[in-house]
Amino acid sequence: MTAPDRAVGRLMRRPEFLAVAGTRRKHVAPGLILQVRQHDERQRPAPGEPLVRVGLTASRKVGNAVVRNRARRRLREAARQILPVYAVPGHDFVLVARATTAERPWTDLLGDLLAGLKRLGLLVGPLPAKATLVAPGAPKARPGQPATVEPAPDKPSSAEPAPPESDWSEGADPASLSPLA
Repeated sequence: MTAPDRAVGRLMRRPEFLAVAGTRRKHVAPGLILQVRQHDERQRPAPGEPLVRVGLTASRKVGNAVVRNRARRRLREAARQILPVYAVPGHDFVLVARATTAERPWTDLLGDLLAGLKRLGLLVGPLPAKATLVAPGAPKARPGQPATVEPAPDKPSSAEPAPPESDWSEGADPASLSPLA
């Protein structure tokens, strides 16, 4: 799934985040918290800026800096894929990371965001099929073929060196293999 030409703007200043939180419209899911605010005359994007804006936050409760950054990157990518296509324009969104955000399966995280949009009445169109939700960095499918990832082979490939043969073969006398014998 690729994002259309519509861009998603960013919420950058603390008053913008507080205004979204002040409306108290939110959806709590296992992977994220979605907060929403409709644009009004006080706070709206400048002319020519995207009509959908998003802010990301991850507190220290989520984990250390590495985990928080991973959670924010995942939320940013989820917002990039979902909000331009499925969100009603004219709203600001804040995605709050939770403790499970960094490790939650990708399709479940996208499902959490879509469920939040649906519950808050901001979903445009029908929900997508799970097969169309693609993880970032996943291999692209060729036209006419499904976007699936092949499982790893069970046996090592011929390019890998074979493990060395063990001195302990079946039926060998352990005493004859000992260097002390």
